[in-house]
Amino acid sequence: MKKSFLYLISAYQKYISANRPQKCKYYPSCSNYTSLAIEEFGAKGLLMAAWRFVRCNPFSNGGVDYPSAGSRARLKERLSA
Repeated sequence: MKKSFLYLISAYQKYISANRPQKCKYYPSCSNYTSLAIEEFGAKGLLMAAWRFVRCNPFSNGGVDYPSAGSRARLKERLSA
């Protein structure tokens, strides 16, 4: 399952994202963030990626945002509230 998601992300990056101008306000890009989160946290990384997609909008300031245990804890805290 993990490999399937990573394959889909790499295909997206190679065939779709490569043909578009860079617009992401965050570093790493959302697709790279998703790959890192899935590699490090597995299925929980998908939830982290979903939260990242919600935060990536015209009203956000962006910045450097790597998937980490701290971000996973903040997500868990927000979901339980």
